[in-house]
Amino acid sequence: MCNDEANRPAATGPVIAAEEGIGMTARQTALPYVTTLIVQNRYPDRFSQPAQSLASSTTSLSSSIFNHRVENGRTYHRYKDGQYSYPNDEKEADRLDLQHNLFLLTFYYQLGLAPCNAKDSGVKRVLDVGTGTGLWAIEFADEHPEAEVSGVDLSPVQSTALPPNVKFEVDDIEEPWTYSTPFDYIHTRMMTSSICDWPRFFKQAFEHLEVGGYLEIQETDLDPHCDDGTLKPEHAMVKWLKLLGEAVEIFGHPFVDIPNLAVLMEEAGFVDVTIKTYKWPVNEWPKDPHYKELGSWTHANCMEGLEGWTLAPYTRALNWTKEEVLVFLAEVRTNMKNRNIHAYWPMKPGEKKKTTATEEPATQE
Repeated sequence: MCNDEANRPAATGPVIAAEEGIGMTARQTALPYVTTLIVQNRYPDRFSQPAQSLASSTTSLSSSIFNHRVENGRTYHRYKDGQYSYPNDEKEADRLDLQHNLFLLTFYYQLGLAPCNAKDSGVKRVLDVGTGTGLWAIEFADEHPEAEVSGVDLSPVQSTALPPNVKFEVDDIEEPWTYSTPFDYIHTRMMTSSICDWPRFFKQAFEHLEVGGYLEIQETDLDPHCDDGTLKPEHAMVKWLKLLGEAVEIFGHPFVDIPNLAVLMEEAGFVDVTIKTYKWPVNEWPKDPHYKELGSWTHANCMEGLEGWTLAPYTRALNWTKEEVLVFLAEVRTNMKNRNIHAYWPMKPGEKKKTTATEEPATQE
């Protein structure tokens, strides 16, 4: 279990002047929704069943898992084909690693906000849900050699050069979890359009956490925000995300905003749900050098991800052709490059407190 109060990150710091940046505290930068939770009222005999390997019980790493689906020049996972609509090819792996670095820059090179991230936290067992390339799990394992770190994903795209205390498994986390020993810390990010049944996910996470364990989720709003009206409803970027939301809803994996997720967490038994709001600028429009850098990384992440995020949802669910998608995305890129559009995505890290949300206006160039 994590050492709680002694290792809690500072919640606030000196406020950065509005003319210098986005107007957040020195400890807080533009970040996806991150909600850190603590579990109570667990049953002591929850894990009395015999130990069982998730990989051996639910997944056989046969050649079919590596025989990826090829579509529109991109590859997608074969196991549970169609469950996840984004690619798993090398281009997407590079983007995921880029996005991981964006998170690190945002968190001032912390891997998360839960107390378990402190190097002397004493965390023992960690699960990274939707691990992707596994970079977060690998870095957490390096920082916490005393911890056993597991990463789970639908695609076997993780590195094989691993620390001795990390392992990866191929499985669908929407199926019944078969872990026989509880975790101190469950981490996940950017999964809102990948999970169909959030109540079930939170219930299983709750049941597989130690008393006092943490679930940390890091998510972003689907729609970009703008405080000065420079992002217009007719802009291609707005239309793109509206259609993307419609497409993933057809898939049965709709985007769910964090306030609604927080309610579902509490219904699952979690307490002390906290939400804090930060911002990721769409490009380099802020004045402050740090937030300008965040905007640069966010922009690069979007430029690398646009095609992969859009092709399968639009062609499978909305019946667009590949050519129609690519032409439309050229308009979206034009919007995203325009520094006169002062858009950002709300991002919310949280820690063990009552729910709070503090949004501050962004400063323009």
